[in-house]
Amino acid sequence: MNDLLLLATTAASNPADLKVWAYVAFIGLVIVFLALDLGVFHREAHEVSMKEAVTWSVIWLTCGIAFSGFVYMAYENNWLGLGLNTAMYSTAEEVKAGAPLIVSGDVQGLEAAKQYLVGYVVEKSLAMDNIFVIALIFAFFAVPAKYQHRVLFWGIIGALLMRGGMIFLGAGLILKYQWILIIFGAFLILTALKMALIKGHDDVSQNIAVRLCKRFFRVTDFYDGQRFFTKRTLKPTYSVNAAGAEVMDPPPPGSLSASWAITPLFLALILVEITDLVFAVDSIPAIFAITPDPFIVFTSNIFAILGLRALYFCLAALIQKFRFLKPALILILAFVGVKLLLLSVPPYLGVIGLEKANPIKIDTTVSLLVVVGTLTFATVLSVIVPSKLSGKEHLGKKSDGA
Repeated sequence: MNDLLLLATTAASNPADLKVWAYVAFIGLVIVFLALDLGVFHREAHEVSMKEAVTWSVIWLTCGIAFSGFVYMAYENNWLGLGLNTAMYSTAEEVKAGAPLIVSGDVQGLEAAKQYLVGYVVEKSLAMDNIFVIALIFAFFAVPAKYQHRVLFWGIIGALLMRGGMIFLGAGLILKYQWILIIFGAFLILTALKMALIKGHDDVSQNIAVRLCKRFFRVTDFYDGQRFFTKRTLKPTYSVNAAGAEVMDPPPPGSLSASWAITPLFLALILVEITDLVFAVDSIPAIFAITPDPFIVFTSNIFAILGLRALYFCLAALIQKFRFLKPALILILAFVGVKLLLLSVPPYLGVIGLEKANPIKIDTTVSLLVVVGTLTFATVLSVIVPSKLSGKEHLGKKSDGA
């Protein structure tokens, strides 16, 4: 008993030890969400309706925003050490007095909640562009609508693991080498310029991962239900059972191969994973412009991508109607890049022979208003200003039918 009390006292005196349990609890919560999603609500493969997609989008959005309330309470009351000895950006006055750009200090609940909300909105908005590419991948591989949720589910699992590793690696690097923030900021601005100047996407069939899979593994040209691997050599046939449901017929005798083959569904999954990795390289530096606190970065990032599946099914069919969304994303990316440069560059101006200056820190509330305002304006503008191309297509279809 005395040993347990000693252990509890030691942990309480070291907030870092307690924070580990905060991460464990959050990861456990995410696992419960995912288990319910796949094991209960989407056990059977089916085409996700707009009503279902909207419902799940609202649920995930509510969970993501509601978590800011937990962040407020946890940091305000220092649950599991959160808010104590936390990585934070110094103020301009502190840097002027000789303090480093990133220090450890106590973060209050309101500031932590605002940082989380800004990070969540930024990550959620940047995930929108991810949907464009996912739609292209599904169209290229002609992934049946009822199997798309399975690809996105396992894609999210991979994204959780990759982003978790990248976040903690990035947090460790910027704490040790704070000049890396300059690279992050410049990269975000270059990415925004690339998105603005380069239109369209590369042919996914030329992706190196797809080409390597086809070179070293047997790849089928048909789907075997929602399986990623199959031993079938013949395309499955289907029949209707007594209940009126379509079921897959068993493979003909002697038609199974001794070795496994990759189905197009697995190739689609590989590209979805690569797509998320590419976008994570953009989005993770973006949230480090808001805060260097790994817990805020991690939780806001994970909640943003948890709702990506439902968001995809909501927007995939309507994506063309929001034609001002991509310019808004470019502006947001450029804004957080500039914010990061204003924060990180001034203290290093002396390196290039200029006079060292104080960092310019844009307030978290201002960042939240800029991000939400830009997205709202782009959405409203997309609705009230119809696309000229859509009008021409409508007239063309009308004349064809005449």
